[in-house]
Amino acid sequence: MRFSRLIMAAAFAVMVFAGTSQARAAEKLDFILNWIAGGDHAPYYYALQEGWYSAAGIELDIQQGKGSSMSAQRTGIGKNPVGLADLGTALVAKGKGADIVAVMNVYANSPYGMYWLKDSGIRGPKDLVGKKIGNPSWDAARLMWPALAKSVGIDPKSVKWVNVQPNAKLTALISGDIDATTSFYNIHHIFQEKLGTNMGFFPWKEYGINPYGNSIIVNGKYLKQKPEVIQAFIKVSQKAFYQCTINPDPCVQALVSANTGLKFDNEKMNWKLVTELMTDEFSTTVALGYFDPARMDKDYDLVETYFSLKQSFDIKKVYTNEFLDRSIKMPK
Repeated sequence: MRFSRLIMAAAFAVMVFAGTSQARAAEKLDFILNWIAGGDHAPYYYALQEGWYSAAGIELDIQQGKGSSMSAQRTGIGKNPVGLADLGTALVAKGKGADIVAVMNVYANSPYGMYWLKDSGIRGPKDLVGKKIGNPSWDAARLMWPALAKSVGIDPKSVKWVNVQPNAKLTALISGDIDATTSFYNIHHIFQEKLGTNMGFFPWKEYGINPYGNSIIVNGKYLKQKPEVIQAFIKVSQKAFYQCTINPDPCVQALVSANTGLKFDNEKMNWKLVTELMTDEFSTTVALGYFDPARMDKDYDLVETYFSLKQSFDIKKVYTNEFLDRSIKMPK
């Protein structure tokens, strides 16, 4: 079974270059991540290492990010033609005038999760009433909290929010400075390692809050001017994500080799959790990275309800599936 998957991976690697044989000058493409490089970014580094982007006519520069708000803002003003951002955050940026179009989702499932210590007496979301939840003030999950509270039947104002930086969440939780915190699921293993059997957790999607997560976004003006570049970028990236799903080790090694300080085992676990987030009914039956129109409508309604949008917009003009290769699907 593993051998056959590797054969398929090799075939897809060859297919990456189909249709790109015509010579053209390489297009420099500055791609900003949502955060500092980690396991969820392994496919980009693998494709870059293997020369796939170069063969497709792209000189790719992967830039470290400092949050989805920053990557959405920079992409929206054209500072970076392409970025990676939490889709909800990107939609909020669009509501503030950012010129962006989402062209491929990476997290088909919401990565939002709630964490606490079991010995605190918390057993589920209703037990958070009267508790302190630590999170950065700008965190998307914090801003989306009213939707979760409404879904589980509690008053959104019944908890106290405490400003805690991302890297201080675990320390604050263990010390008792906060009673709970939120985090992306792709670092779930870190919480497990530190908290052990005392870790309490639930994914927000379990209670009906499941907006699309990290997605590749493109500056709207750039997309109109150079759709062929975005086509090539998505073609390579989509196939890289597929190959890394069936054979992760070379991809994680490429990531670790390109970024000092990362540890292979940690990033491989990160990537394993990412593949769970990537998998839904559409990524396995329609295309890897596919946006379901009905879900996008719900995501827009969610963002419009709980975030302060300066201007409304037509959600159908803020995403497209046209660049996706429908033959590439997540393994079931």
